[in-house]
Amino acid sequence: MIGYRERVEVRVNQDFKMGTGNLNTYRDISRPANSSIISSSSAVQISEQEFGLFRQLIYNKSGINLNPTKRNLLQTRLAKRLRQLKCESFSQYYRYVKNDTTGEELIAMLNAISTNLTKFFREEEHFNYLNNTVLPELISGKHKNGKRRLRTWSAGCSSGEEAYSLAITILTHIETTLTWDLKILATDISTDILKKASDGIYEEEKINVMPKNILSEFFLKGDGEYNDYYKVKPVLRNIVTFRRLNLIDETYPFKGRFDFIFCRNVMIYFDKKTQEGIVNRFYNHLEEGGYLFIGHSESLSGVKSSFKYVMPAVYRKDEGIKI
Repeated sequence: MIGYRERVEVRVNQDFKMGTGNLNTYRDISRPANSSIISSSSAVQISEQEFGLFRQLIYNKSGINLNPTKRNLLQTRLAKRLRQLKCESFSQYYRYVKNDTTGEELIAMLNAISTNLTKFFREEEHFNYLNNTVLPELISGKHKNGKRRLRTWSAGCSSGEEAYSLAITILTHIETTLTWDLKILATDISTDILKKASDGIYEEEKINVMPKNILSEFFLKGDGEYNDYYKVKPVLRNIVTFRRLNLIDETYPFKGRFDFIFCRNVMIYFDKKTQEGIVNRFYNHLEEGGYLFIGHSESLSGVKSSFKYVMPAVYRKDEGIKI
């Protein structure tokens, strides 16, 4: 049984109720609208020179390092933008992005190329360590010093599964949110994916990894044609703040520090120099003794930082050390 309990009125809103709710007024954010498919033979091709221009622009603006093998992928990801803007070549689209003083098309381009593969409780070993070691230690210490304030950051949060997984995990360790100052920051560079994360609506197949008692505790079920969809309850949504943030920015707009940071399967897209800058900014935004979780396919090997290795893909900031 879940240790955390909080009464949530069933009629959270008139369009999405537990068991009997209806989603008819909600946009189906998980099913893309039908669009015409253009065959590869008729699609605009990106030249080597054009790829080089976009590669440099994307690196300068986002830190994402596209190697030459990603040329076809970039062509596929940007093809829809070309069709929407009626650009006849990638060179024309490149000029459009560069000349857009609003910056809106740059964001649209980065949205188009972002990879958003994620799922609830992905890389289970991290959540086991969080449950068995980090949170018991952290909460015990906060009880002793009387500072029931907990902050965590999901960096590169994608469509929100990681942030909500963290929220569920934390809530099972505390007695009530009424006596805790609990906040989870979830950031991503893609505004499109942040909208989906903020909506908090997921297909059943994406949350079937969770036991039924977790679903009933933290999710509302759709009805009718949306019977296979679930929406996060306010008890989760209210403690997660979604914001757009570019990890390569030299400074982050935070005042307080975090108890632990999750940044998993994000840094694989950056070169070592960019990784080093990000990792050291993470270090300075952690509380002493705070943890950094990265993806199991990632490593801080070759990255100069003061983090101490704990276990695969988990690092810790020593107490009393600041770089």
